[in-house]
Amino acid sequence: MATPFPLPFSPEQLTQALVELNQTARLSIEALSKLRDEDFAIGTAAKLEVYREDKLVLYHYAPLVRKPFATPLLLVYALVNRPYMVDLQEDRSLVRNLLALGIDLYLIDWGYPGPTERWTTLDDYINGYIHNCVMTICAQHQVDQINLLGICQGGAFSLCYTALHPEKIKNLITMVTPVDFHVTGTGGCGLLNTWCQGMDADLIVETLGNVPGNFMNTGYLMLRPFALNIGKYIELLDIAQDERKLLNFLRMEKWIFDSPDQAGEAWRQFIKDFYQGNKLIKGQLEIGRRRVDLGQITMPVLNIYAGEDHLVPPASSLALGALIGGKDYSVQSFPVGHIGIYVSGKVQKNLSPLIADWLKARPSASPS
Repeated sequence: MATPFPLPFSPEQLTQALVELNQTARLSIEALSKLRDEDFAIGTAAKLEVYREDKLVLYHYAPLVRKPFATPLLLVYALVNRPYMVDLQEDRSLVRNLLALGIDLYLIDWGYPGPTERWTTLDDYINGYIHNCVMTICAQHQVDQINLLGICQGGAFSLCYTALHPEKIKNLITMVTPVDFHVTGTGGCGLLNTWCQGMDADLIVETLGNVPGNFMNTGYLMLRPFALNIGKYIELLDIAQDERKLLNFLRMEKWIFDSPDQAGEAWRQFIKDFYQGNKLIKGQLEIGRRRVDLGQITMPVLNIYAGEDHLVPPASSLALGALIGGKDYSVQSFPVGHIGIYVSGKVQKNLSPLIADWLKARPSASPS
């Protein structure tokens, strides 16, 4: 009797496939067992702590050229993940590439908020921490202005800071930065914006205090549930016997699951004012009782976005061009996703030279 649903393979083929899968899994486990923690170290570029406030640490990277570019560059990362993504490994490091091109580079490490940060506000982050770091760098270099590079949420913070303190920023670079928080799309693109619309931020913060990093991370993984929770681990079996690819994978996993808790009050404000109210592009956002007017951003701006970004849709970043007040506005896209823009080998060959050349084409800040 013929089966109503004939299988596309014979029992023998299925048996052979299972045997091969078992063999691959065994060899993969053996490869994993030989690795040590130090084999996949992250964020190893030499740096020196130059300022500390609460959980924040400001680092100055050791220059790789004899005479770095005169105007220092401060890198502001998001709060939701650790900033060592920009220095993931030696051959895929935005930090190392910028240093090699002569950029004098600083980085804000936000640390891990605890109970004492429960009431930390966006005003504290932007007019407090970022401003204090900017002033520290200005004092060290004896200049009135610095260059600023903001990534993802750190880009939104950098836009706010620059609009509120335009006299302190010579050139502004935004990378995969959300501007219009109501952009939606297909294939998971813009889904984060949609989810946040119905989120009860008040209830979450009143219940949890600080928002756990694992809670946030679970939400990001569910934006692409199969690819990010199952698919990549199936694919791991195919690469686990290649030590270089395996180490790349493990570095990424280490970063993904190293998710700091979010300061409750700042997280509440960001969800309600940015995601739900979309106040940044409406000109209604207030930080420290001052309205954030993006029209005050009249200095040169370079806006870099990822064409396949599912967290920050390209249209969200591109909205910036119509809102700033300056005429020197440049846009550059790369055909990768949100994370690929930091770690893709192909992107890194072009991204760092783009940034360095763009900065060097603009005059240096005058001495203070």
